Amino acid sequence: MKYFAILTNFLRDRSQFLDEISKGIRLEKKIIALLICSSTFFAIYGAIMGSFAGGLQIPASAIKLPALYLLTLIICLPTLYFFDIISGSKRTFPQYLALLLASMSIISVMLFGFAPITLFFRISINDYVFFSLLNIAILTITGFIGINFFYQAMQSFSDQDSEQVKYRTSVIKGWLILYGFVGSQLGWTLRPFFGEPSQPFQLFRNLESNFYLQVLNLIGRALFPY
Repeated sequence: MKYFAILTNFLRDRSQFLDEISKGIRLEKKIIALLICSSTFFAIYGAIMGSFAGGLQIPASAIKLPALYLLTLIICLPTLYFFDIISGSKRTFPQYLALLLASMSIISVMLFGFAPITLFFRISINDYVFFSLLNIAILTITGFIGINFFYQAMQSFSDQDSEQVKYRTSVIKGWLILYGFVGSQLGWTLRPFFGEPSQPFQLFRNLESNFYLQVLNLIGRALFPY
C-alpha cells in the first residue's frame, strides 16, 4: 500500500514531487512505486481490452499492455538521456527514469479512470471495429496527457540562464515525437490486444502493414461497413 501512497502524493502535489526528483530525494523508492502502480493500472485496463475476445486474451492483454509502455520507455530513454546530456543537462539517469515513470503513471491512472466507460461499451456493444477505435482514441488521449506532463516537467528542470535552452527544447520535442512513433508501432507489433471472438487465440500475429494504415482501415470499416 505504501507504493500507492507515493503515487497519491505525486498526483496531489506534483510540484513537490518534481522538486524532490530534481534534488534526487528518494529516487529509488519513487521509481519502484511508480513502476508497480502504473503496471497494475495498465494490467487492469489491458484485461478489459482482452475481455472482448475472452479466454486467454484477457491475461495476455493484461501482461502486454504494461509491457508495451515499459518497452517503449526502455527503447527510447537512452536516446533522450545522451542527447540531453550532450546539450548541457546535468540530470542523472535515475532522474530521467523517474520522470518518465511519472508520466507513465499519469497515463495509467487516466486509463484506470476510463476503465468503467470502456467496460460499459464492452458489455453493451458487441462491435469489434467500434471497440478498437474507442480504445485507440482513449489510449491516444491519455498518451498526450502523459507526454504533455513530461514536456512541462522537463521545461521546469531547464536552466533558464543557459544559452542552450532552445536547443534542448527542440531535442525534447523531437524525442517526444519519436517516443510516440515507437510506442504506436510497438503496440502494433505486440498485437492483438483485443482479439476477435471468431478467430482462435493468438499471442502474437504475423508482422504486416503498420499501425497507421490499420487505424485508417478501421475508420473505413466503421464508415462503410458493407
